[in-house]
Amino acid sequence: MPTPQERPAAISAKQFHDAVGYDDWRVIGSSAMTVYRTTSFSQAVGFAVLIADAAAPLDHHPDLDIRPTSVTVKLTTHSERSLTENDVTLAHAITEAAKFLEIPADPSLAQSMMIAVDVVDPDAVMPFWQAVLGYTDRGGGVFVDPRRRLPLIWFDHVDQHRPPRNRFHLDIQVPPDVAEARVAAALEAGGRMLGDKYAPAWWSLIDAEGNVADIATWEGRDQWDEDAEEQDSADEDPAVS
Repeated sequence: MPTPQERPAAISAKQFHDAVGYDDWRVIGSSAMTVYRTTSFSQAVGFAVLIADAAAPLDHHPDLDIRPTSVTVKLTTHSERSLTENDVTLAHAITEAAKFLEIPADPSLAQSMMIAVDVVDPDAVMPFWQAVLGYTDRGGGVFVDPRRRLPLIWFDHVDQHRPPRNRFHLDIQVPPDVAEARVAAALEAGGRMLGDKYAPAWWSLIDAEGNVADIATWEGRDQWDEDAEEQDSADEDPAVS
């Protein structure tokens, strides 16, 4: 573990999976997640105790959601807002604890969601939502639940609302191996493809009344970041085409 003066180095989704594998875990956004299927609430609590015992010497703690038939585990290094080697170490320990109790993992069930609100005037809207939700302003237009229980809310600054004006926009982050099936199901259920230019980073889907859902994964993010940087340069310098 790093000394208090050191900060753990961020690692990419690929680096995490290269170290941990794909059997039990999936990277979703800036976290690694999985769902363990339990047979009772007692077993779920007992498993949580083993996870706590594994995390204590590392001084690195996961977010747990404990239900009678499942334990959802979310790993991230909050100081870095990303995965680090600390998460790799803890993931290995949790996997071993699950094997000891013979509790199977089903990472295809893991997902997270962010609510994206398209706003023309963020300064007029954001203080209201921070007040009613009791959220913390993380910067960059992002509000977070201080207890990390409820979805992030991102206020996306747009020049004008999309016609017909959408009421909400959800960003749903899923494992890469289930994303295309989720997109296909949404289309079969009456949705339309708004855009897949950046797939597999995300697919944008729209419902019959103009509300938007992005199905997102960690894959393809590097290319999207490069495209965004090129676009930023073009916006700043009219000579760049």
